[in-house]
Amino acid sequence: MAEKTRRAYGIDLGQFCAWCQDRDLAPPGVTVRVLRRYAQGLGERKAGPATVARKLAAIRGFFGVLRVHGIVQANPAELVASPKRGSKLPNVLRAGELARLLDAIPAFTPLELRDRALFELAYACGLRAAELVDLDVVAIDFDAEQVRVEGKGAKTRFVPAGEAALAAVQRYQARGRAVLSVDPDERALFLSKTGRRLSTSDVRRRLAFWTKAAAVQGGISPHALRHSFATHLLDGGADLRAIQELLGHASISTTQIYTRVESARLRSAYQQAHPRA
Repeated sequence: MAEKTRRAYGIDLGQFCAWCQDRDLAPPGVTVRVLRRYAQGLGERKAGPATVARKLAAIRGFFGVLRVHGIVQANPAELVASPKRGSKLPNVLRAGELARLLDAIPAFTPLELRDRALFELAYACGLRAAELVDLDVVAIDFDAEQVRVEGKGAKTRFVPAGEAALAAVQRYQARGRAVLSVDPDERALFLSKTGRRLSTSDVRRRLAFWTKAAAVQGGISPHALRHSFATHLLDGGADLRAIQELLGHASISTTQIYTRVESARLRSAYQQAHPRA
């Protein structure tokens, strides 16, 4: 599992164990009824469906291990259904909005050159913020016009990159990264002003800055660029299975949310244009 997932599961299990200790419950005393009461309490404390589902998944895995070691006879969490998650549609920018956002980055100073390359590549390849900051210099293959991406679960994929993104990266490497670099052994592609590898919070902060500068709708996250990448490919006639591979989704059901985005867009156009809508 990814480091963030392990950390979240550790916190979830720590909270559950503290809850059990307050009630003098040892693992063999945790029943289906006990877990349902725990999940109900989480809901009463305003935990969202996704949070409750994650906490139950952590508990399910925990009791699975306890069962293997003979500490419990059965896994009570297997009989506790996770709450249904909401079906919120991803935030997507129009092609014109994205062009305005990217063109608003001047690309003169080293940091501007970095930011232009960063967000051109994010949109061109549909990368997660974590995938962006994990890119090394050798990940960009200019000859093959593709990027080697280390995705979730240490899965590697190769994603085509457009001319605009590759040109922006070349300019950044020649005139930006060379200035920002302080350690010749640093492999990271995108560097901070102190020469270290960027963090995902750096990416969010810089995107917020340029979003404001371009007067584009607020609340745009790095993931919105990924959503826009997928939606614009679908608009252009790309096959859903191909989009799945480009995004690095393990299941096609995850990618199918973009068909709902397209459906919502068409329904809105219909309601505005059809005389009997």
